[in-house]
Amino acid sequence: MNRRAFLRLTAALGAGSLVGTVSRSAGAQVGSWDPYGKIVAPDANGIRLPPGFTSRVIARSGQPVAGTGYIWHGAPDGGACFGRRDGSWIYVSNAELESGRGGVGAIRIAPSGEILDAYSILTGTSRNCAGGRTPWGTWLSCEETGSGQVYECNPYVAGPGVLRSALGTFNHEAAAVDPSTGEVYLSEDARDGRLYKFVPSNPGSLESGQLFAARLDNGVVSWLPAASAGPDRNTRTTEFDGGEGLWVSDGRLFFTTKGDIKVWEMVLATGRMRVMYDGVVTPGRSLNAVDNVVVHEPSGDLFVCEDGGNMELGILSTIDDSGPIAFMRVTGQGKSELTGVAFSPDHSRLYVSSQRGTDGNGITYEIAGPFRHVAAYRAAAAETIASADTPALRLG
Repeated sequence: MNRRAFLRLTAALGAGSLVGTVSRSAGAQVGSWDPYGKIVAPDANGIRLPPGFTSRVIARSGQPVAGTGYIWHGAPDGGACFGRRDGSWIYVSNAELESGRGGVGAIRIAPSGEILDAYSILTGTSRNCAGGRTPWGTWLSCEETGSGQVYECNPYVAGPGVLRSALGTFNHEAAAVDPSTGEVYLSEDARDGRLYKFVPSNPGSLESGQLFAARLDNGVVSWLPAASAGPDRNTRTTEFDGGEGLWVSDGRLFFTTKGDIKVWEMVLATGRMRVMYDGVVTPGRSLNAVDNVVVHEPSGDLFVCEDGGNMELGILSTIDDSGPIAFMRVTGQGKSELTGVAFSPDHSRLYVSSQRGTDGNGITYEIAGPFRHVAAYRAAAAETIASADTPALRLG
């Protein structure tokens, strides 16, 4: 299947209309939170979770991934999952390491949970922080340096990745693709950072196109052309204080800014933007830091990593703004941060890393348990997903 066909298919599948339909028709508990119950005492890994959920370690920095000879990278950061035709999936993870020691590692996992393989899909880069998956089955790895760029990687095979210079040169953080247009949204981790949009010349290809920066005026975003050679500092564009996680779901962009502890929502069709969560003004907040994000599509729950804070993974509802609640808390790792949150293709397992662990070395976890509405999502998506198996992609 070529990229353009996969782009059209995904627009009709899980990243768009199907998500909205399933999350609402499956009986989402609008207004009745806590959806999972209070987190309980720490397990053997020092992880606090709601009743019925379990954690396991799948990788540690500097050690071989179980059953393989591949050494897991230090400073694990942004991550995502990719499905395979045999039912297994691949979890990819950035390495936020300096001086050309960064890159991306990948772990292939069977439906049983067995680790089948591990390998590298990008090397020789620096401070690979977050990024984003594309509808055509590749991973965008973003460098968080002043001269940072974006690399497109094939998660299915070991390889070097491909530089996508048209996506700009700045302190990159995350990326998210609108499956209906192929447009890429990009965040900048800086006090005076911007929110960017890349419009490709050909949807599904990132070789060329035009970069824009956002102007927010009276709650509506417009887009002004920006150069790709450096960060946009046009006084007509809007500053966002420490841009972090991005995710597109159900026709909306979710976006976090760590400097002012905000979670933003933008309706892609209209440009209407609002603050859906403000961690500064919310009384008794449990979510007091914001970073990587992912939407659990069957339920419409937005999972938000904390960079510091209480070392929690919090949840906000994208359906009625309920929350925040603490879904997961990591104990004994107060000098770390949570990163790389991602769900398996069927949304039944969650992956997340503690970037510095207990001793400076990262730990990557798998969380399993009764995530909401997974069975309904599987039933609604099964036929379309079965026809959408992604072949191993070759980047040119």
